[in-house]
Amino acid sequence: MPYDEGIPPHGDLAEPPEELDRLARAVIGAAIEVHRRLGPGLPEEAYEGGMAVELTERAIPFERQKRIKIVYKGVVVAIGRIDLLIAGKLVVEIKSCEALIPLHRMQSLSYMRLINQPLGLLINFNVLVLKQGIRRVIASAPLDS
Repeated sequence: MPYDEGIPPHGDLAEPPEELDRLARAVIGAAIEVHRRLGPGLPEEAYEGGMAVELTERAIPFERQKRIKIVYKGVVVAIGRIDLLIAGKLVVEIKSCEALIPLHRMQSLSYMRLINQPLGLLINFNVLVLKQGIRRVIASAPLDS
């Protein structure tokens, strides 16, 4: 479907800003390099550590295990941790599992909503070809409501 007539692609899902999309592509490139060197079958921490090295080498700003407040009715009820927060705006959740499940996507969406950002990456390194383990997660509802 063309993007004319004001209808965003993917139904009601608006594409993220180009800057954020470029950042996501750069992170995917880093993830491909980590997977190429480490291969599948390792614990998540190994891939997170590899990503930290690769992102640093590529001068991509990130925070590892970024702590975020989870607020319920105005009260902080817990602290969540985003595996990697890229440039303060791109949520990256790292997995090393047999298959991604809907709950993994929901976790990414929850973190995205908590920091009010429209795009996340869910990366499962436990695959033969990393392309099969990468999912872009786009928020489907306004994030500030």
